[in-house]
This record gives sequence, structure tokens and C-alpha cells, in this order.
Amino acid sequence: METQQQRQATGAEGSAIDVFAERLVLASASPRRSEILQAVGWPFDKSPADIDETRLPGEDPVAYVERLAQEKATKIAANYPSRLIVGADTTVVVEGELLGKPVDASDARRMLLLLNGRWHEVVTGLALIRNGASGVEIQRVAHERTRVKFADMTANEIEWYVATGEPMDKAGAYAIQGRGARFIEGIQGDYLNIVGLPVHLLYKLCQNRLR
Repeated sequence: METQQQRQATGAEGSAIDVFAERLVLASASPRRSEILQAVGWPFDKSPADIDETRLPGEDPVAYVERLAQEKATKIAANYPSRLIVGADTTVVVEGELLGKPVDASDARRMLLLLNGRWHEVVTGLALIRNGASGVEIQRVAHERTRVKFADMTANEIEWYVATGEPMDKAGAYAIQGRGARFIEGIQGDYLNIVGLPVHLLYKLCQNRLR
């Protein structure tokens, strides 16, 4: 006969399985976010959202990434009724300046010089939206912050890194999961947030367990 403890364990396991049973729709073109979901075994479909990412006057980093994440998810949700849509946006903040993706090699050098030998912050906004027959059924928005310390880089190291091409499609002009890892001296917080998708925060959003 099944004991109460066994029933509780089975219930907890079933709840966890249910969370991952629903296939997400990722409203992002980022290959890094796709790789993260694949790595943790979370089933998903990919449907990138094309939106205007211009920062509003006076908009702080958290408001900025949360707004973009919500706009991405909202745009895609219109095409996927009853599906759970995830929008995400990441920015790098150093000395009060927001660093997006560099526009060219010169811009990448500028960003790396700003990061050189300093702590900075990576902020990712997440939005979870589901549209139902009667309208929006789920809408949750949150963000994650992680601090990152760059080691001192020489001018030659910066030139070498820019020449690899890796910085060109990354917020802040570096990839912690790639060649840029050799210049990272320390982190405080969620590593996957730096890559672009804080999975634990996403997990809590799906379970509606934000505190």
C-alpha cells in the first residue's frame, strides 16, 4: 500500500514533470537562448519577434529589458493562441551606460575598453504570456541581474578578441561561453543570465512562484 510520504513524493515529481511537459514558444532569434533550453531539456518552438528596440528617454535598464521582453512575447502570442510564449532581452550596464550589440569593430573596441578591469552588470528581462479565447490568461514579467568582473586586458588582447568576430552579435561585445571567458575574472549571480536566459527565473515564472 502506498504511504502518505510516497504519495507526496509522487505528487511533487508529477508537478515538476508537468512544468516541463508544456512546449514553450521562444520569441527570440538568439542561438544562445535556444542552446540553453535544449541543454536543460525544455521543449520549445522558436518564433523570433522583430520589434523596435530603441530605448525610451530616461528609461532605466530594468524597465528597458522588461518592456522589450514583453513586447516580443506579446507580438508572437497573437500568432500562437493558447501557447505559452517566452520573451527575453539582455543588456550590459557599466558606469550607468547601457551596452547593446556593437554596430562595428570600432564600437566593439569602445565597449571592451569600458568593461576593461571593471565590474559591470548583466540584466535580462523575461516575459511569459498566454492568450486564450477570452484574452490574456497569463502575463508575468520579471528580471535577473548578475555582476561580472573583467580582468585587465591589453590593447593587443582587445584587438585579438575583436578580430575573432565573436563580440559582434553580443550585448556588451563579449561571450562568456566563448573566447571571451578567458577575460572574465569573477561573477556574482546566475551564470546563464550572462549567456542570455536565466532558466531558474523562467522556471519560477512558469510556476508562478515569484517572491
